Amino acid sequence: MVIKIGLVGYGKAGAAVAEVLAGDARFELCWIARQTASAAMQKVAMGEVPVLTLGEANLSDWLDTHPVDALVDFSVPQSLTLYGEELRRRELMLVSAISAYAPEQLSYARSLGAHTRVLCSPNITLGINFLIMAARLLRQIAPFADVEILEQHFKAKPEVSGTAKKIAESLDLDAEKITSLRLGGIVGHHEVIFGFPYQTVRLTHDSIKREAFGTGAAFALAELALRDRGFYTFEDLLMEKVRGQWLAQ
Repeated sequence: MVIKIGLVGYGKAGAAVAEVLAGDARFELCWIARQTASAAMQKVAMGEVPVLTLGEANLSDWLDTHPVDALVDFSVPQSLTLYGEELRRRELMLVSAISAYAPEQLSYARSLGAHTRVLCSPNITLGINFLIMAARLLRQIAPFADVEILEQHFKAKPEVSGTAKKIAESLDLDAEKITSLRLGGIVGHHEVIFGFPYQTVRLTHDSIKREAFGTGAAFALAELALRDRGFYTFEDLLMEKVRGQWLAQ
């Protein structure tokens, strides 16, 4: 079954995700929603798709004429409330890669999980989520180790990485354990450093191109389609795969 998708957000990350999804036979990219008015059509890998200006158009009418099975959100936190009730009413899946939801926005996203399948992840690459799993395991094995987090991004990124905050939270570390560097055009580098008395372990992930977000979104969509209604994290999906591998051995 081909999953029909509406993509919310078309910045640098969103554009890269659109190219990946448009080129994947499992999905049909039906339309793109942007925050500001733009061309009526947007060219992507497999042709042109219509563009919606989110907040200006009647979303209910749009979804009637452009139905989809899922939304993929790479925009801004405020977009959630613009489409949330339509998503709830139509039971559309949601894969959100927003990194800066306020607590009340995240609570609202969780409430949508009572009616459909929702996944929220501040970093949606497969690699970084596997890193988080590995770091949590090592933290449990060696709680005595010193742990520091290093994140590096492009020079213009103003805020501390949402992914780094997520890593710190998952390891029960204070935000002061995060060191941020802003250099050139680095897409994304995250490193968790464990300091032992006689050895050092470094878990490292580099996003080389933004298309990595697209492959992560594709994984999330395919796995979420197999799940029951609920609110999920990327780690929930990965853990299910890991459990399956362990049981198969």
